[in-house]
Amino acid sequence: MPKKKSESRRGFLKGSLGVIAGATGARFLPSGVAAQQTTAGAATLQRLTSANGRPILLKDGMVLSMDRQVGDFEKADVLIQGKKIVSVGPNLAAPAQAVVVNAAGMIVMPGMIDTHHHQYQTILRSILADGILPRTQPPPKNNYNSVIGGIFTPAYLPEDAHVAELLSSLSQINDGVTTTVDTSQVQLTPAHTDACIAGLKESGRRALFVYAAGGQNAAARFGPELERLRKQYFSSDDQLLTLASGGGNAEQSKLARSLGAPIVTHNGGTTTLPNPELMGPDNEYIHCTRLDEDGWKKIADTGGKVSIAPAIEMQMQHGLPPFQQAIDHGIQPSLSVDVECNMTADFFTIMRAAFTVQRALANERILKGDPNAPALVTCREVIGFATMAGALTAHVDSKVGSLTPGKEADIVVLATDRINTFPLNNVPGAIVTLMDTSNVEHVFIAGKVMKWQGKLVGVDLNRLRLQAEKSRDGLLARTKFPRDLFGSCCIG
Repeated sequence: MPKKKSESRRGFLKGSLGVIAGATGARFLPSGVAAQQTTAGAATLQRLTSANGRPILLKDGMVLSMDRQVGDFEKADVLIQGKKIVSVGPNLAAPAQAVVVNAAGMIVMPGMIDTHHHQYQTILRSILADGILPRTQPPPKNNYNSVIGGIFTPAYLPEDAHVAELLSSLSQINDGVTTTVDTSQVQLTPAHTDACIAGLKESGRRALFVYAAGGQNAAARFGPELERLRKQYFSSDDQLLTLASGGGNAEQSKLARSLGAPIVTHNGGTTTLPNPELMGPDNEYIHCTRLDEDGWKKIADTGGKVSIAPAIEMQMQHGLPPFQQAIDHGIQPSLSVDVECNMTADFFTIMRAAFTVQRALANERILKGDPNAPALVTCREVIGFATMAGALTAHVDSKVGSLTPGKEADIVVLATDRINTFPLNNVPGAIVTLMDTSNVEHVFIAGKVMKWQGKLVGVDLNRLRLQAEKSRDGLLARTKFPRDLFGSCCIG
């Protein structure tokens, strides 16, 4: 005899509540086990922070190496010695005195790389969330150029630049982004530039610092300042911080190349490309949303690199992110954040934006029966944009971008036992389509632990917040810009 609906429903609820109650009880019953795990984690962190060159073995993780020669492993180890990766593979023997990190059930992958980020704007987070970079006339009164370029940037003090650089860098380390190309654009004075570099250095993050003089006498200051910076801060290429140039004319490009500094320029269309004689493999071109066929061909022919900021480009009126154009010309695009005054710096969001926009545009062509419709990008390919393509664009591919023996140990360990990812069925798919910053469990930069068990190491977040708020308040006061907590910056 079939059960009545009410009886079936009661049985279902009883079973469901039993699961919930069991889970709740499980949280409280093994308190001794939880305490032991916490103590063990703290002890391991203590050994990691005082390693002094001792080997570190990441044990039994799911290894996504992003190196075809190394391969991927369902269960394998990564051995670190000093700042370098020594070996990758299953059942590696732990050297004497090695610090062993249990990575079982977690994904071990290269740190992600952001190839275009105006980090100095981080203290202005979301202040222009509805704003655009105007491409039509007349533009809205409040837009990116008028507010950020015209009002806030000229009012920055060196200490504002310093705290913004530090906040932005630490925030992205927390997100699993271990390298940035910092297109800061707040070089109003040498003191501002020094403050930016100090913030980057203090964070312990890897960065390509792009010098682009601004303010009074910018053109005259460019050459002497670039030479000063190379000598004072970037005399060695064997360090976390390296130097690039934001200049684009012939004289500036020649000087940058004489100093070994790559050249990074924004590109809104063909007219902003430099003369082909000035283009080379050391050039990074940002956005390229309105580039024509001739422009794409010039970049491809000269070995140039491309950085695409998909979320910002769609939000700020740049145009559609040109992933397909880059791919069609044999260029592996890298990914970038751009500005936090408008959009998050979370790279899981950026990867998802890249994944969905390329597939949306390709799917439209497929649905319309286009016989030349492109292939859909895969999750693994998008991770490649965020790692190896990023390393190539930032000119650090010999150091990072993959878990390759001999490279430096910029490594992210991702937890898969969180409610947003279990049960795990596919590693690249989980990273691109499911994960967020809460899954970033551990982060290492050049073998140094920067984040452990979900928390930044040695960072006083409350102090950092107070410093950021003080700088924000100072900027608002000096510019008399209204802070509207519930309205729109740019609509109405």
